Amino acid sequence: MIMKYLINILFFVSVVLFSACSDFLDKKPDDMLTLEMVFNDKTRTEDWLAGVYTAIPDPYWRDMAHQGVGPLGDDLAPSTGWQKFGWDVVAKQIGNWSPASYDGDNRWVDLPKRIRSALIFIDNVKPNEKQLVTEADVENMKNEARFLIAYFYALLLEKYGPVPFNPDKLLSTDASQEELFVGQAPYDTIVNWVDQELLGLSKVLPASYSQRQKYGHATSIMCLAVRARVLLFAASPLVNGNPDYKGHLNWKGEELFNSTYDPNKWKRAAKACKELIDAAHAAGHKLYYEYNDDGTIDPFLSYQNMMFKKGDVNPEILFPRPSCDYTSLDRHATPRGCAGNGGYGITQSLVDAFFMENGLPPILGYEGGDRSKPIINTASGYKEKGFSTEPEVRKTKWIECQGDQPGKEGQVTLAGTYNMYCHREPRFYISVLYNRAWYRQEGRTTRFLMGEWDGGPTHDAPQNGYLLRKLVHPDHNCRTNIFPYRPGILYRLGEAYLNYAEALNESDPGNADIVKYLNLIRERAGIPTYGSGPNQIPVPQGQDAMREAIRRERRAELNCETSIRWNDIRRWKIGEETLDGWFYGMNYLGENLSDDDNDPKAFFVRTPYQKRVFEKQMYWFPVPQDEMDKNPNLTQNPFWK
Repeated sequence: MIMKYLINILFFVSVVLFSACSDFLDKKPDDMLTLEMVFNDKTRTEDWLAGVYTAIPDPYWRDMAHQGVGPLGDDLAPSTGWQKFGWDVVAKQIGNWSPASYDGDNRWVDLPKRIRSALIFIDNVKPNEKQLVTEADVENMKNEARFLIAYFYALLLEKYGPVPFNPDKLLSTDASQEELFVGQAPYDTIVNWVDQELLGLSKVLPASYSQRQKYGHATSIMCLAVRARVLLFAASPLVNGNPDYKGHLNWKGEELFNSTYDPNKWKRAAKACKELIDAAHAAGHKLYYEYNDDGTIDPFLSYQNMMFKKGDVNPEILFPRPSCDYTSLDRHATPRGCAGNGGYGITQSLVDAFFMENGLPPILGYEGGDRSKPIINTASGYKEKGFSTEPEVRKTKWIECQGDQPGKEGQVTLAGTYNMYCHREPRFYISVLYNRAWYRQEGRTTRFLMGEWDGGPTHDAPQNGYLLRKLVHPDHNCRTNIFPYRPGILYRLGEAYLNYAEALNESDPGNADIVKYLNLIRERAGIPTYGSGPNQIPVPQGQDAMREAIRRERRAELNCETSIRWNDIRRWKIGEETLDGWFYGMNYLGENLSDDDNDPKAFFVRTPYQKRVFEKQMYWFPVPQDEMDKNPNLTQNPFWK
């Protein structure tokens, strides 16, 4: 057992980094590269560092698919039928997992290897005068490696909470069992180190690079972005004064979580968020906008193309991943009648969460927590029943609803659209593909009724009547294998604004910056801002009301982006109320274009499609059982058995 563990720990001491270029791995044993050979060659040195970078999560597919964590929130709804094809995330949604379950992205095992690889890089990288590698180049690459170490610890914290922590010590091949078998360090200890390390690196890394090939390399802005997100999480109810974790100790008898509430953590988070925003603005970052011919903001194209434009024309991106598997996501969210896999959907609760065109929420909650019984906000003008009698037209160049046809410019819905989907805010139409929405690639409407082109009976159909639209490129085409490039966005300025507003509301309620930054998001989204002026809506009064407003705005603005919603639910400690119970959508078995509650074949009726389970241990992923078996000093995460 010990030998197996040593092999695992010392994997990167071998002459080749497992994640570096494939040509390294293809070498025969008598032709293996030594560390000296690697670091005497510029290309191989850069390849080693590139190998460490590959552990940055893919926000398009790896985090969103069968082994990811994105669908564990209440936004995404992959077909429940995909579980038999290895979509373990569906099993996790219904509570069917344990420490022995497959860990998904396997961060507990993989990221320490990458951290070790980064430490080896720092110890061995050196100038190479013949190949034009200068002292300055070496120093910057070392700082990049240090950023990756801090970022990987941030990812481990985010998923597991406390983890074994040794950020600057490279264990030798003859390390003792005492050095190898370490348990978890307290949560706040790791948070404090990540905070200081990233703050220090933000002062020495550049804000951007002029070389195109360095797009996605560590910058000062990325340091501040990761730091701000870590400190926001650390200030939140899950880990700031949570009594549930009192007495949860490591192998040394230390408390792994501080169960005493500390209001200064919110102040610290707010300060970090503002430092990020100020540095980002100074470096030229701003929200992404597109405009109508009269100079007004086009909220449809602004929100849609913010996800697809690369950094050289998209100043909103703060932390990109240049290479991502967006093709797989496009395929799985494309209707099956359009040559797609046709089952990657979104939930009814997300549909309910988008605002109306007038900026008010349509649904205020659910009677007795029953998601089939929405409490309708009559002031919003929302109508759930009935169908529209004419198309809806807005001021936009968005073309996805026949807007590319003469005389139909600005059209956003068709006549006959279910009223639930009418007069909603622009972000709704960019994010949700509903039944009978226009589908430009095929020149027809979607057909999700049972027996229709895009509907059941099959696992490759939306199990609740909706497909994901937001992350799917509007110009992709599964029939012709056209999948336009886009970068993965791990952090953008829109999130930074909302993070700052939240931290301020908790640390300095009433601060004018709260409404300022909320309004910047709402203005770009094309809905009324908060205020007392013409065409504005009243500012939420009091800390509690503002907290609710901020959370609603996050849900709409950041929907379906990596694991943001899953992490919000966890850090706010609202998993039991949001993730436990029946999830609803439209009627998968529906054969009639009807909203008659008394017709079992009516499609447009709120219908349960999945009963999810959330229990208190699920706020953290468990320590993998294989790792618990190897290391007697590990402590299993709270409430896991």
